[in-house]
Amino acid sequence: MSDKIFETRGTSSSFFVEKTVRLNAARQGASRLAPDWLRHWRTPEALLRLISPLVLLLLWELASRWGLIPPRVIAAPSQIGGTLWAMIVSGELGRHLLVSLQRALVGLSIGVTIGVIAALISGLSKRGEVVLDSPMQMLRTIPSLALVPLFILWFGIGEFTKIALIVIGTTFPVYLNLFAGIRNIDPKLIEAANTLGLSRRELIWHVILPGSLPSFFVGLRYSLGISWLALVFVEQINTTAGIGYLASDARDFMRTDVIVICLLIYSVLGLLIDGLIRTLERFALAWRPTFVRN
Repeated sequence: MSDKIFETRGTSSSFFVEKTVRLNAARQGASRLAPDWLRHWRTPEALLRLISPLVLLLLWELASRWGLIPPRVIAAPSQIGGTLWAMIVSGELGRHLLVSLQRALVGLSIGVTIGVIAALISGLSKRGEVVLDSPMQMLRTIPSLALVPLFILWFGIGEFTKIALIVIGTTFPVYLNLFAGIRNIDPKLIEAANTLGLSRRELIWHVILPGSLPSFFVGLRYSLGISWLALVFVEQINTTAGIGYLASDARDFMRTDVIVICLLIYSVLGLLIDGLIRTLERFALAWRPTFVRN
């Protein structure tokens, strides 16, 4: 009896093994028939990263169509896309975007220039630090929005006030980071420069300034973010153009689709400009070992 059971089990196991071998052979044959590019295909990571946002957009659209999310809370993605296309075609979005970019870039340029000059004076000279650092630290602790009433009294409610508020917000990140970068230069580099007989001007140009560039770019990226934050606020002070004005006007009419478009523009522009700064940083710091290895 046991011999028969053993024989039955052996037969079934051998049948299973034979079937498995046939399936594997069929798969290998099918893989040989497939093109080379299909056999070596790997889904790009960028496509995989898009799956979750697309799923969220689909759920958002379905919830809006089924009435689970009313339009007064937030518009459906399809409605937002239609409104965005209509604003692009009419030229309304381009006009407001150009005004906002002009304000942000002018304020950022002036703020970065002031921050760099102040950091160089304080970082390269002990007397400059004694004279300039204390006022800069005092001004840094004052919230920019707290200066709005005073600036309106001094300069009115025109463009100068808006740009001045952006300048105040973007000056101090550059100043603090560049000052720290200058003061944290490796003493061994300065000692080597003195050993080679470099003058003070050559020491600043060839050692201190290149060594402080990473800190400068960190401050520049911080200033960029603050410029967008300040722009959102200043464009709601007696303005007739700009992305902030567009969002404020949409709030009065409960146009959630326009508000979402304005938020998307802020985020996309911030990302693009940050990418531009990263590219400049990559070129400016190409001499660093970490960049060379990458």
